[in-house]
Amino acid sequence: MNAAVAPDNLRNRQEQTGQKQTEQRKGLLQLDTTTRVRHAGRLQAQPDRARGGLARKIWKDRYLLLIGLPGLLYFIVYKYIPMAGLVLAFNDFNPFQGLFHSPWVGFKHFQTIFENKEVVRVLWNTFNISFLQIVFAFPAPIILALMLNEVRNQLFKRLVQSIVYLPHFLSWVVVVGICVVFLKGNGLVNHFLKDTFGMEAIPFLTDPAYFKPLLIAQVIWKEAGWGTIIFLAALAGVNPQLYEAAIVDGAGRWRQIWHITLPAIRGTIVILLILRLGSVMDVGFEQIYLMLNPFTREVGDVLDTYVYVKGVQKADYSFATAVGLFKGLVSLVLVTGANYLAKRFGEEGMF
Repeated sequence: MNAAVAPDNLRNRQEQTGQKQTEQRKGLLQLDTTTRVRHAGRLQAQPDRARGGLARKIWKDRYLLLIGLPGLLYFIVYKYIPMAGLVLAFNDFNPFQGLFHSPWVGFKHFQTIFENKEVVRVLWNTFNISFLQIVFAFPAPIILALMLNEVRNQLFKRLVQSIVYLPHFLSWVVVVGICVVFLKGNGLVNHFLKDTFGMEAIPFLTDPAYFKPLLIAQVIWKEAGWGTIIFLAALAGVNPQLYEAAIVDGAGRWRQIWHITLPAIRGTIVILLILRLGSVMDVGFEQIYLMLNPFTREVGDVLDTYVYVKGVQKADYSFATAVGLFKGLVSLVLVTGANYLAKRFGEEGMF
C-alpha cells in the first residue's frame, strides 16, 4: 500500500514542479514583453526629448543667437546664395539666353587658364606679391607687438599704440594719394633728394622695380599697427612669474623673448598664418588697381585686376568666373594643407 502511494506522491510533486516552472516561464515572458514595451516607449520618447532639449537650448540662448543672426544672414546672402552663379564657369554665358540656358562648355575655361600666357603671368605676379607680403608684412605686427610689450611707460605705450592704429582707418584711396604726393616726379621726396644730394628725380611710380617694394611698404604702414592688437592680447595672458623665474636664472631680455614670449604667442601666430594662407590669392584689388599704370602693369597685374578687366570691362563673365573659382580652390587647398601641417607639428590648427 505504502509502495503504491510513493510513486503517486512523486508523480504529483513532479506535476506541481512542472506547473510552477510553466508559470515562471509565463511570468518571465510577460515581464520581458513589458520591458520591451517600456524600452520601446523610451526609445520613442528620446527624439521628443531631444527636440525638446534643442528647443530649450535655443530659447535659453535666444539673445546670443539674435546677436549672431546678422552675421549669419550676411554669409547666406553674400557668400552662399551667389554660389549659384558659379555655373557661369562651365558655360558660355549669353545674357539673352540666361544663366542656366547658355551653351554648356564644361572645363573649357579652366583649360584656357593654363594655356593663356597672360593668365600665367598674372598668376605669377599674384603669388609673388603674396609671398612678399607673407615674408615682410606678416611678421611686422609681431615685431611691433614685441617692442610695445617691452615698453614700461604705460602712457608712452598707449600713445604709440594709438598712433600706429590710425593708418588702418584710412582708405586705400587716401594711402595711395599720400604715396603719390610724396613720390611723384616733382614730389617731396624727389625735391629733398635733389636739394640735399643733387640727385636726379627717381621715377618711383613708373619704374617697375619700385612697384612691389612700394606695395609692401604701404601694407606694413597701414596694417602693422592694427595687427598688433591680437598679439598684445595674447601677450597679456603670459604669466609674469615666468619672467621672474627667468631673471633669477640669469636670462636677459633677448632670452626671455625667445624662450617665454614667442612660445606664448606661437599658437596665435600659427592660426593667423593659416588664415593668411587662405587669402594668398587676394593681394588687395583696390590698392593694386590704384597703383597700376601702363608702365607697371607687366609686374603689377594680379588675378583680381585681371578678373575685373575681363569680367567687367570686356564682359567675359564666364572666363572671369572660372578664374575666380580657381582662385577659391587654390585658397582652400592652401588652408587645408597649412592646417594639416600645423597639427603635425603639435599646434591646434583651426579645424
